[in-house]
Amino acid sequence: MLQLSRRQFLKVTATTLAGSSLALMGYSPADALAEVRQYKLARTTETRNTCPYCSVGCGILMYGLGDNAKNAKPSIIHIEGDPDHPVNRGTLCPKGASLIDFIHSESRLRYPEYRAPGSDAWQRISWDDALDRIAKLMKEDRDANFVETTDDGLKVNRWLTTGMLAASASSNEVGYLTHKAARSWGMLAFDNQARV
Repeated sequence: MLQLSRRQFLKVTATTLAGSSLALMGYSPADALAEVRQYKLARTTETRNTCPYCSVGCGILMYGLGDNAKNAKPSIIHIEGDPDHPVNRGTLCPKGASLIDFIHSESRLRYPEYRAPGSDAWQRISWDDALDRIAKLMKEDRDANFVETTDDGLKVNRWLTTGMLAASASSNEVGYLTHKAARSWGMLAFDNQARV
């Protein structure tokens, strides 16, 4: 009878299991060492962007496949932190690191949708229709509620019934331009949380 310690038994078992598994998979060290693997991102297009999750505004690099040919469907295959970005210097939090799942999620909203008053169903509309509707409703509200002067004749030119919240991941420059546009309409309720 063979006398094995527990440690020896585990070593023999692990070695046997690993060897038999590799043999069943057709592993041959000579073939594996001779193979030259292609770099995963060799045929991709690199795009710089900003992480959409929080107001920190970390820079990301997105890598996509697809060369805009008729039969090629573009797809993002890899996302990583941008090492040249001054905010995160290439690092990402767990949410930022999982952006690839966010992009490929089945429940991700990709198009504008509209729900008519009293309806329980959303209908897909085009971007042009959505922007036209927003502009029309804003103009109607501004025309109806714009205050040019106060009761005592003081000129104020303000619009108090609509507010605006600018994107928190936008740059300070974009926030400045958004602020100028909102103030030019007379809008007082405006906030921008830019930290980029």
